[in-house]
Amino acid sequence: MDALKLISNSSLKNDVPAFEVGDTIRVWVRIKEGEKYRLQAFEGTVICKKHGGINETFTVRRVAHGCGIERVFPIHCPSVDKIEVIRTGKVRRAKLYYLRDRVGKAAKVKEAIQK
Repeated sequence: MDALKLISNSSLKNDVPAFEVGDTIRVWVRIKEGEKYRLQAFEGTVICKKHGGINETFTVRRVAHGCGIERVFPIHCPSVDKIEVIRTGKVRRAKLYYLRDRVGKAAKVKEAIQK
């Protein structure tokens, strides 16, 4: 347990942008195919953030061809190359699991006004 505290106190990734639940983000994931690596983008809405610290994960949801896809990413995972914030959302919940039941325009998140 002390080893995890030492790792969490030292900064692993400082280039992680500040994003919250409801934001639309693009996650670049490093995928190994044979001996080569390539980057693949996964863009969607952040529906939850869990744990915190070194074990922090976030779930990104998108709808592709009428089918909902959710992926859970650890923030400090070496396969996550970079995270881009596309737009910020205005929500009043910590978890947006209710978006799973909605389709079309009802599944949209309002955009936060930047000042």
